Amino acid sequence: MSSEVEETLKRIQSHRGVKGVLIINQEGIPIRSNMNQEDTDTYAALISQLNFKANGIIRTLDETDSLTFLRLRSQKHEIMVAPDKDFTLIVVQNPNAD
Repeated sequence: MSSEVEETLKRIQSHRGVKGVLIINQEGIPIRSNMNQEDTDTYAALISQLNFKANGIIRTLDETDSLTFLRLRSQKHEIMVAPDKDFTLIVVQNPNAD
């Protein structure tokens, strides 16, 4: 990976409350992660499916539109998903870390 990508990942990871950063390819296969293997595999599989379904909903509503960002928040976690053409960035954080 380029040094620019490395620096961006380090910057994201340094934010308060960030528990994990994961990059997956179009097939949902993890390319890069700072989480343990079990969490990496779980998030990669589930978020990949959610990303696919959410994009399908957006396209059904307007076939010229596409998903650019997805944010999920529960009491314990906030998951931010930034899909791109080739890769998807997933950031997991504690929403209560102030």
